[in-house]
Amino acid sequence: MTTGGGKKTWQELLQFPLGNRMNKPRTAGLTMIIDKGLGLGETRDLLNLAGGYIDFFKLGFGTSALYENNMLEEKIHLVRSHGVDIYPGGTFLEVAILQDKLKQYLTTARDFGFTAIEVSDGTIDLPLDLRAEAITAAVDMGFKVLSEVGKKDPNDDFEIKEIVQLVNHDLSLGAAHVIVEGRESGKAVGLYDKEGNLIQSDLEELVHSIGDPTCLIWEAPIKDQQQELIIRFGPNVNFGNINPHEVLALEALRVGLRADTLKAILQKKPK
Repeated sequence: MTTGGGKKTWQELLQFPLGNRMNKPRTAGLTMIIDKGLGLGETRDLLNLAGGYIDFFKLGFGTSALYENNMLEEKIHLVRSHGVDIYPGGTFLEVAILQDKLKQYLTTARDFGFTAIEVSDGTIDLPLDLRAEAITAAVDMGFKVLSEVGKKDPNDDFEIKEIVQLVNHDLSLGAAHVIVEGRESGKAVGLYDKEGNLIQSDLEELVHSIGDPTCLIWEAPIKDQQQELIIRFGPNVNFGNINPHEVLALEALRVGLRADTLKAILQKKPK
């Protein structure tokens, strides 16, 4: 394969130091971005530039409710036209559950054209039976379901045994992946301490207990977190809550085209 004018592609010339990425549609190496208010032009530019590296497009929090209907429909259509799944943030569903509007929420999301749903209890207390109802209803309506484990409040405990039970529970009901809470800050929440460092003991216990880490999407908005998870799991680890403007930077980090992960490769080579 050559580009216009007979030029070779970079991929024909150079190998990625960390190995090749799984192509779309893929089940591992997923990238979920969080959109906090991109306009249509910005969205179009992002997808034209980096749509091949984006798998899920989250309209953060409850921002979906703040769009004019025509604008929301156009944005959803645009994202889907690039082979990217799009969904409203989990907090929005939590509001619907609080107001006893779960079924109406799912129907409206389907009517607008959303292809995925996030089921979370990051803020509210969601009984297990209601969590199961939300996942099952969304799956039955044809959505890809991303459930989330962990609370947004740093004062809430992140108990690994409870998290493992929830992950297995959600997957058994048809959730496609389970998101490990990290918020958009990546600090003092979930597996991260107040400085944003991964708590290694919790990470290893979770991974050991789950068995198949490809079912997990790690919310990792900070570069050092991404680097650590790539070194631990390889280029096809799943990431969530990625800043739209950092998609190419993350992709370079994944495959060893950035000093941080390239250095890690060099350090592992025998002298």
